[in-house]
Amino acid sequence: MNITNIMLMFVVVVIVFITIAHMIKKNKNEIVDSKVDVDDKTYTLDKMIKFVKQRLDEITKINLYDIGLSEEELKRRKNKKYELKKALKGCTYGDVNDKKYVKELIYDLLSKEYGVNETNISKVIPFDTPSLLTAQDKFDVLIHEYKKSFGYEALTEIIKKYNLANLKFIDGESKPCYVITSEEIDDIYEKENFELSFTDKLEVVVQRIYQQYKGYSSIDEIRDMNIDGVSGGVSGLPESFLSQVAQTDNDYLRQAMEAKIPRACDSIWIFFQGKSIRLAFLSFGTEAELKRVCQNIYKYNNPGQLSDTNGYKINEMKDGSRVVVVRPSMSETWAFFVRKFDVKRATLEQIVKFPGKEETIELLKFLVKGARIISLTGEQGCRKNNNAYGND
Repeated sequence: MNITNIMLMFVVVVIVFITIAHMIKKNKNEIVDSKVDVDDKTYTLDKMIKFVKQRLDEITKINLYDIGLSEEELKRRKNKKYELKKALKGCTYGDVNDKKYVKELIYDLLSKEYGVNETNISKVIPFDTPSLLTAQDKFDVLIHEYKKSFGYEALTEIIKKYNLANLKFIDGESKPCYVITSEEIDDIYEKENFELSFTDKLEVVVQRIYQQYKGYSSIDEIRDMNIDGVSGGVSGLPESFLSQVAQTDNDYLRQAMEAKIPRACDSIWIFFQGKSIRLAFLSFGTEAELKRVCQNIYKYNNPGQLSDTNGYKINEMKDGSRVVVVRPSMSETWAFFVRKFDVKRATLEQIVKFPGKEETIELLKFLVKGARIISLTGEQGCRKNNNAYGND
């Protein structure tokens, strides 16, 4: 072998070595240019959601074997990657622990990589200017602050403190109804007059990003609360009807818009102590968002595909809540019903409240002990299920 061939082989080896070293270095610093190009639109929810999606996608798809890690570091990174993948999957089933894990990671990404600080956080949600806050913004802050003291009883405490579960008349209705309006949320927010720290503000932003990315949109925090249930898409005008009317009767469509008739995607109801209460201040925004929630909320334990052929699914969530989802063409619009059965808290003394209840409770106890057949009847939402559990 002459000296020329030896030199050529040496050059080839050097080039290969440099190429491999470059690839390892590039992969090791996988945190893709975490420098964010700052402009007027940088600190918006849409941009931040896009950033979070991209970063979490990079973290879960990175090939750890190409980075050149030590055995101990490789094992540690593999465990973290597996834990994140598991959490991203579990949080869509209603697992509050997985949800907490994902939210903490989003918090770190925004504070350490995206550059959110005390100066620019109010560009995302105008915390410092209450008049610019939407009803949903104010409600998110209310829930966040009340959760500090009451945990998953936060919504119950707000409703009880401000008597929001009472019948009331609203414009355009001839009969009183159970509804919570945006005006009531505005009044409550003004009375509470919260002093929010930077951490509080960022946690509210993180929750908003999470619920639009992996959560259940506007009902994400509500679903976790200790209430009887929550549903969406069960009232209002469906998009298919509005599209049909737009082609034939523009006058009717204009009148409906002026009268602010709720659409199906504006329909959010909660079951609270046997009452069906409409949350008029919340909305999914679009039919596409309502559809996304319906497609995700029932998928715990893989019950099968919700399709046009099989237009409904009955399942349970990870916390034991029962969920029913329907879709067109079986129904007029996408809709879901989540019922939560809090058996430990459901006592006869709590449920039966009319005068002379003591005698009724005693009678029910003896009927159950005697293994008698009992028929429980009543309208929807009158707590028939909770009565049954209470008797047990």
